[in-house]
Amino acid sequence: MTHVLSQRYSDLVDAKLRYTLVTKDNYIFNNHYEGSAVSGAVKIPVRDTEVEVKAYDKIGGASLSHGATSYLTLMMDNDEAVNEMIDGYDAAALPDNVIAERLASAGYTLGLSIDRKSIAALEEADGATIAASKTACTSSNAYEQVAKARTALSRIGVPNKDRWLIVSPEFMEKILLDDKFIKQGELSQELVAAGAVGRIAGFNVFESNNLMFEKQDFVAGKRVTTEFIAGHPNWCHRVQEWAVPVGVEKLADGIHIGAGAVQGRKVYSVLISKPETVFVKRTEA
Repeated sequence: MTHVLSQRYSDLVDAKLRYTLVTKDNYIFNNHYEGSAVSGAVKIPVRDTEVEVKAYDKIGGASLSHGATSYLTLMMDNDEAVNEMIDGYDAAALPDNVIAERLASAGYTLGLSIDRKSIAALEEADGATIAASKTACTSSNAYEQVAKARTALSRIGVPNKDRWLIVSPEFMEKILLDDKFIKQGELSQELVAAGAVGRIAGFNVFESNNLMFEKQDFVAGKRVTTEFIAGHPNWCHRVQEWAVPVGVEKLADGIHIGAGAVQGRKVYSVLISKPETVFVKRTEA
């Protein structure tokens, strides 16, 4: 019964987490991997080459070729816990609505933490394509800058389908004024459910206030911030698993007798396997 409840509680937290995340699986990140994250590391399959197309001869046929899939090791470098005592109730007599409220809160705060670290991994990907312009966009040239990201990704063979764009609230304000912006009401229900707020230049647009990349360039004396990130889930990987499923446990600290706490641990990590497919537009001021 304890295992069943832990699984159910973990599922409830995951549901809230998926709702909270801007960087949703299958839309921003893919979650394909081999192994168990709980062990500390997993293998990410990365195909090195595409299938070769060759001329066919009706008599001689076609020579046999083979492709290679390499594997990158991804270490689980994030280990986060939910561990909150529920005041005023014994562990054996916790009302369902109290448990549900704490689980929802756990999913929300965990989602925010995963989002921040996932977006930071995209913003700071070593080898990412950085926009040439470092001037803050205006409503008159915001579309132009997104179009440049589209061109850059097309040049290196990023598929048109499923491209995404994560924008800051300030940049969102600018593209909302553009007639070429396709608003949420005109999107498929699937994209709306995934949290997309619109489409522009072939990108599914997601808004996040977690575009937090900001640093002071002391050499140039400038402040650097991010306006948007563009990419594709093919080369953006994220793995997450419950190391300890969520449960309501009796505290055994020798102080709180009969009290309970919502407890659980999740491990996760992010990998950008082809950094040049991530396009980052920054400003310097």
